[in-house]
Amino acid sequence: MVNWSGTALHVVSGKGGAGKTTVAAALAINLAREGKRTLLMEVEGRQGIAQLFDTPPLPYEERRIAVAPGDGEVWALAVDADEALVEYLATFYNLGRAGSALRKMGAIDFATTLAPGLRDVLLTGKACELVRRKTKRADNAYDAIVIDAPPTGRIEQFLNVTAQVSALAKTGPIHRHAEMVMGVIGSPQTAVHLVTLLEEMPVQETIDAVAQLQTANLPVGAIFINMVRDALLDEKQMAKVRKGTLGIKKLSDIAVAAGIHQDPSVLATALLQEAHDHVDRSDLEARESSRVDELGLPTISLPLISRGIDLGSLYLLADAMFDQGVR
Repeated sequence: MVNWSGTALHVVSGKGGAGKTTVAAALAINLAREGKRTLLMEVEGRQGIAQLFDTPPLPYEERRIAVAPGDGEVWALAVDADEALVEYLATFYNLGRAGSALRKMGAIDFATTLAPGLRDVLLTGKACELVRRKTKRADNAYDAIVIDAPPTGRIEQFLNVTAQVSALAKTGPIHRHAEMVMGVIGSPQTAVHLVTLLEEMPVQETIDAVAQLQTANLPVGAIFINMVRDALLDEKQMAKVRKGTLGIKKLSDIAVAAGIHQDPSVLATALLQEAHDHVDRSDLEARESSRVDELGLPTISLPLISRGIDLGSLYLLADAMFDQGVR
C-alpha cells in the first residue's frame, strides 16, 4: 500500500505528452474518496483541468468540479501569477485596491517578467497557503492539494524557491515568504510524483528529475507509469517471434481455418509484422521498466485507454490507483 495520509501537498510533474495533467486529475479523484475534499490546482494557464472535466474555463477561485466515490469532493483552482501577486500585496503590504490599480497599469506583469523567479514563488506560495488551512483546521480546508506542475525539465527550479528568491531579496517579506514556502515544500507534508511512459526519453527525463530533486532535498513520492499496454502474446509466443519460428505457413493455415477468405498469405505476412512490432515494443517497455525499478521508488501502473481521455476515463484511472493501494 502507498499510504500518503500524512501528505497534504502532491506535486505531479512529467515529460510533456506523458499525461501529467490526466494523472494529477485522477489522483485528486482517488484521494477524495470516502467524504474527503481535495483541490486540483493548475499553474500553467492552459486550462487543461477544465477541458478534462468538461467545465467552463476556471477562474482564480476555488470551484467544485466533481464528486468522488463515497461522496468526496474534488475542487479546482487555476492560479494566475498576476492575481496571486495582487493577493500577496494586499496580504503583506495592506495595499488593498492599490494592487488592482498596479495591475491595470501593467506594473504586476512587469514585475513578474523582470523577476521570473517571483512568479514561481507566488504560485507555490498559493499552494502552501492552502496547505496551511489544514494545519489551522479551517472550515474550508482540504485533505489534499494536488498540483498539475510544470514538466520535469523545470520542476526543480519551480519548487526550489529559496534559490529563486536569493537573487531577488536577501531579507524582507519576500524572503520570509519563500522560507515559509520551503518549510512546506521541503517537509514530509509534500510529495513530488513523476509521470512517465515506458519509452527511452521520458524515462531518462524521469531519472534526471529524481536526481535533481534529491540533490535539492525535495521529497520525491512515486513514479506513475502511464499508458501501460496489455500483452497480446504470452512469453512462449513472443519467444517464437524472436526466434523466427512463428512462420507465415502456420499463420496462413490458421487464417484458412478461421474462415478468412482473402489471400491468407498476405494476411499472415501482415500479422507476422504486427507480432514482431509488438514484441519489439514489449522488449523496450521491459527494459525501461527495469530502469524505473532501479530508482527504488513506489511505482503505480496506469492502463492505456485507447478511446481517449474523458471524465469516465479519469474515474477508471483513479480506480487503478486505488487497486494498487494508493491512499
